[in-house]
Amino acid sequence: MRDNAARIRIQVRIDRMLNGNPGDVKALGGGICEMRVDHGPGYRIYFQRRGEILVVLLCGGNKSTQHADIDRARHLAANLDLE
Repeated sequence: MRDNAARIRIQVRIDRMLNGNPGDVKALGGGICEMRVDHGPGYRIYFQRRGEILVVLLCGGNKSTQHADIDRARHLAANLDLE
């Protein structure tokens, strides 16, 4: 990612989630959630909660790649085996 400001904002959002404040998050079904970052082209981070503490970051993208990114996140979540 070339946009350093976006990289920082995304990292801040992930850090906030780690501290229990997920912010602007939308449930997409099947346990997949979309974290929206209000910067640039509308960055999104897709994740799935596993258990009470574990959050698995699946993939990311922006508004223009949203549908493909959601499909990719669902595919990755379905094929992820955590013991």
